[in-house]
Amino acid sequence: MAGSNGKQKSVRNMVLSLGVTVLAAGVIYLFVPREGGTPDLPRVDYRVELLTARRAASYPVAAPQGLPDTWKPTSVRFRGDKADAWHLGFHTPDGQYVQIEQSTQKPAEFIEEASQGGRQTKGTQKIGDRTWTRYTGGRYDALVHQENGATTVVAGTGSFEQLKQMAAALKTA
Repeated sequence: MAGSNGKQKSVRNMVLSLGVTVLAAGVIYLFVPREGGTPDLPRVDYRVELLTARRAASYPVAAPQGLPDTWKPTSVRFRGDKADAWHLGFHTPDGQYVQIEQSTQKPAEFIEEASQGGRQTKGTQKIGDRTWTRYTGGRYDALVHQENGATTVVAGTGSFEQLKQMAAALKTA
């Protein structure tokens, strides 16, 4: 009988140890700070990169003018060594993402890359003095315009209305 009493004590000790461990984990969980929601992305100043791109690129480089301050620029780059590739990304007021991509790269490859798999639809849209073609089905929806040997893609997780707003705001000088 002495053996069975020892087994009961070891089971009881294991259950007590497990309870203490769970309690300690709960206390740690309560007091460790956690961030909720999306991270606050820093606003980037893209003026210098825009001036550089406009001087170096073989096409008129586009950037938005007149967007509300609630559209936050979050990423910018110009790659003269990669088909004069221009990128400017924005965080929209409702937390979506919209980017402008321009390049002299082969259009089919460039559009595939910029829309992340989007396919051309039969829909076109007149925005300002330009006609844009809609692309859907990829990670991003997109509006595409080709002119002066370059392809401009306005793409992102934003709605077509937001893409249209960005395309309407694009100026080349």
